[in-house]
Amino acid sequence: MTRSDLVNQLAERFGQLTHRDTEFAVKTMLDAMADALARGHRIEIRGFGSFSINRRPPRMGRNPRSGEQVLIPEKLVPHFKPGKALREAVDQRPVDDEPAAKPSSAPAE
Repeated sequence: MTRSDLVNQLAERFGQLTHRDTEFAVKTMLDAMADALARGHRIEIRGFGSFSINRRPPRMGRNPRSGEQVLIPEKLVPHFKPGKALREAVDQRPVDDEPAAKPSSAPAE
């Protein structure tokens, strides 16, 4: 699901909101979440999951072209941990992308 898919689905579900209002609400929510993570805060949405920041320590890497060692600096990266309800919901639902069962190749009588 893309951001625009989310906006369209919310606009359909809540008819009293215009498409523009729905777009603004989604943008505001995502901006607030990104801002909170950038400030180092943790975001927890009950039943869905939590977002936090993980620290990747500095390490030595290697330039694949020259083979020379390169220092890779420390990084702070966003991390998502799904909640129990989300894990269970995903586990219960069948995947839509599975190919349909192939019909038997036996001749029909």
